[in-house]
Amino acid sequence: MKGKLIRYQQTGEFHFLTLSCYRRRPYLSAVAAMERFENALERVRLRYLLVVGGYVGMPEHVHMLVNEPQRGLLSRAVQALKLSVSMRAWERPFWQAHSYDFNISAHGKFVEKLRCIHRNPVRRGLVAKPEDWKWSSYRHYQTGMRGVVEIESEWTALQRGWQLPEWMRLRQVDSPSLVPPPRRTRNQGHPQPDRIPLEIEATRRKFSVLLDPGVHCCSIRITANGRL
Repeated sequence: MKGKLIRYQQTGEFHFLTLSCYRRRPYLSAVAAMERFENALERVRLRYLLVVGGYVGMPEHVHMLVNEPQRGLLSRAVQALKLSVSMRAWERPFWQAHSYDFNISAHGKFVEKLRCIHRNPVRRGLVAKPEDWKWSSYRHYQTGMRGVVEIESEWTALQRGWQLPEWMRLRQVDSPSLVPPPRRTRNQGHPQPDRIPLEIEATRRKFSVLLDPGVHCCSIRITANGRL
């Protein structure tokens, strides 16, 4: 007898989620179906104030790296995502009832799961290179290209002028910053360019990224409680 599935939410961590189509049927193989999924994910991101760290859409399942939402529970956000996709499709039922949820408690594990996400289409033989698969966050990490779903990364932070997302700036910060205060120059008294305030561990002039044949992962660290 299988043990009861236990999910650990409201832990302040990122989550690696897998949503599967009913009986692993390829309901997402059509372009229109994949577009419905991406549009639904972006609507849920905006509604629940999610940080999306990465995703990939496959013919019969999707993988996502998301934090815990600032509005409501993660389980509610997932339910809303599944409902939004299924209501616009003719297949019934569209999704498996349960989803896979893995807590990400370390940056190294985040990078590992992001690599898994981006390499999935290559491992399946759908494309030769990760960048050839349109339905993932790989191209964003590779080039900074903006897609349907906003991915929180150094590229995105740069486009904001190294600002936190608006909803993060407006909410009250309930815990002290884990980033040391910026160093100041001897003459000008301004932060040096190699340490940016606003809790971003990155540089203005150059991205520090991990480059290998299967991943482009920025070094920016985004905690699940909504901090960069």
